[in-house]
Amino acid sequence: MATAALSHLPQLLLFLALFSDLWPCFLSAVNITHLPGFAGALPFRLETGYVNMDADSGAELFYYFVESERNPSEDPLLLWLTGGPGCSGFNALALAMGPLKFYTDDFDGGLPTLVSNPHAWTKIASMIFLDWPFGTGFSYSRTDKDYFTDDWHAKQLIYEFLKKWLLDHPFFLSNPFYMGGESYGGKMATLVSHEIVQGNDEGQQPLVNIKGYLIGNAITGEKVDKNTQASHAYGLGLISEEVYKLLENSCFEEDFENPENALCAVHLKVFNDHLSDINIFGILDPKCDDEPPTLEETFGSPRSLEDKYGESLCKPLIHDANCISGELLSNYWLNNRLVRQALHIKEGSVGRWHRCDFNVNAHHYKRNIPSSLPHHRNLTSRGYRALVYNGDHDLKVPFVGTLKWIKSLGYSILDPWRAWYVDNQVAGFTTLFSNDITFVTVKGGNHITPGNRPAQCFGMFKRWISHEVL
Repeated sequence: MATAALSHLPQLLLFLALFSDLWPCFLSAVNITHLPGFAGALPFRLETGYVNMDADSGAELFYYFVESERNPSEDPLLLWLTGGPGCSGFNALALAMGPLKFYTDDFDGGLPTLVSNPHAWTKIASMIFLDWPFGTGFSYSRTDKDYFTDDWHAKQLIYEFLKKWLLDHPFFLSNPFYMGGESYGGKMATLVSHEIVQGNDEGQQPLVNIKGYLIGNAITGEKVDKNTQASHAYGLGLISEEVYKLLENSCFEEDFENPENALCAVHLKVFNDHLSDINIFGILDPKCDDEPPTLEETFGSPRSLEDKYGESLCKPLIHDANCISGELLSNYWLNNRLVRQALHIKEGSVGRWHRCDFNVNAHHYKRNIPSSLPHHRNLTSRGYRALVYNGDHDLKVPFVGTLKWIKSLGYSILDPWRAWYVDNQVAGFTTLFSNDITFVTVKGGNHITPGNRPAQCFGMFKRWISHEVL
């Protein structure tokens, strides 16, 4: 932080002179130098903290911030949103493009081991990983009503979080800023980008130096997200030609989520039965439950949660070694007392930590902005850059659907479909559209592509963020 602060000194002094009256105490943050399970000091700057979003209700959003290892005073700043809704920002920090990853070999039920990610995007960019909405990860409120939210409120809340964070970190005000997210976080990143641009137009302070946004395997809310699953499954060899043709004939222009045609519904059931044992988030990955046994199941006694978190971690009840993954180990690691102390998690704020809390997803969050397409059109028509990427083995949000909605914007193709390369090997395929929309597939990538194709995604990110051709 010292290097960044010195290089930004003129801007910082001007900021303090102009906006000191906007600087209330709404953020508590700590620098983390060591983490349980990681050997030695962290080779990067990690900060964790809470931003108070409502002093009356006690609502606070929790974040992880990693400063760029290259040149934090000039490198881009990204705010990254994981999907769900209800999936913690820790997914990106330690399971995707962040600087940490779990060592999954020889896990014996003890404290999981963390190692450095050699392909972390934070080597060339500073990144904020946010737990959103309230009830996700370590974000919490003392008032029940804050746990119920929707798209409209969430995009405003995240924008307010960003402004408060920048007020407390004025060294980064002049850095190029990008919103980013995957899955539902991709939809929300687009909505928040639009919110930021509107706020800048209205003169809201501090102004955000937004240059664009990047989204991976992103949901839009359009029918195309779901309706292209059948054609993609057929192309991947997961369903027969007969099943595919039945769906084509009976489900034309139907909504695969809520079909009105009875025959279409019958054929969709056949289709879903074919996929019942497939991991649709990555068809080459095993289908596993990444939630370990609950603490009650493990210890079998009514002792308080505080007592249970103090116990040693138990050996996971897993019979398939293929299911010992970073996703599973994150649940063990973040429910350990020593880890919570190291991260400075507030005592009593959150009980059991969930990588993805599907109670938030299914019961506490209303999807009331039906489509992000108007926001994409508005942003790109105004000159904001967009990187849209998909893993080509993701069946949850097929790349064919993503390409279809991009083409629906009506922009011309400047660089036709072609291969792009990492280490002299085809890493996927890309198309450049007018209005600076870059579409990219990542060969072999799943729903969280930087997690299973880290080298390829780092190459993609480094070139795009540096305004280089893929």
